[in-house]
Amino acid sequence: MAQSRSSNTLVVPQANQALDQLKYEVAQELGIQIPQDGYYGNMATRDTGSIGGAITRRLVQIAEQSLAGQSGSNYR
Repeated sequence: MAQSRSSNTLVVPQANQALDQLKYEVAQELGIQIPQDGYYGNMATRDTGSIGGAITRRLVQIAEQSLAGQSGSNYR
């Protein structure tokens, strides 16, 4: 897998592998082939945006479920 050149830093660096796995799962569900060399420059913006949007929706869903599962939380 290619090294990321993103300037974004993860709050939990150990989550990098899980996020990469999520990216591949979402791309597969959407029927989008991720380049083996890790270079996204030849991908359509629509495809990369679809992957990013689906990842964001999934992460929000996970966070909502986590918050809903906390008893006595003040997030309601």
